[in-house]
Amino acid sequence: MVTKKKAGAGVVTEGAAQAALRRGPAKALSPDEEKVLRMRLGAAPPRSAPLERAGAGLTDLEIEVYAAEIEAYMKWKAREAARSEPAAPRPQPSRTKDKIVRALRKLS
Repeated sequence: MVTKKKAGAGVVTEGAAQAALRRGPAKALSPDEEKVLRMRLGAAPPRSAPLERAGAGLTDLEIEVYAAEIEAYMKWKAREAARSEPAAPRPQPSRTKDKIVRALRKLS
C-alpha cells in the first residue's frame, strides 16, 4: 500500500521573501516580476548585479524633451510652493505709534 503525500499550502513571510531575493535572482520569476517584488519588499539587488542605466537608448531629441519637462515641472513646483506660503502681514497704521513719533520729532 502506497501512501501519497499531500501538498500543503505554504506561507511565505515578507522577511523570508526578502532574504530569498537577497540571496540571488529568483529563477521562477520573470525579470519584471522580480523587479516588482524587489521594489515592493524593499529588497536590494545582489551586490554583484550590474546597475541599470537610466535613459539607455534615448536619442538626443528625447533627452532634450525630458530635460524640458523636468525644468517645467521644477518651475511649476516652485510656483506652487510660493503660492501656498502665507503672505507677509502688512503693517497696520497705529494712532498710538503716530503720536509717539510726532512727540519724538518735536523733542528733536
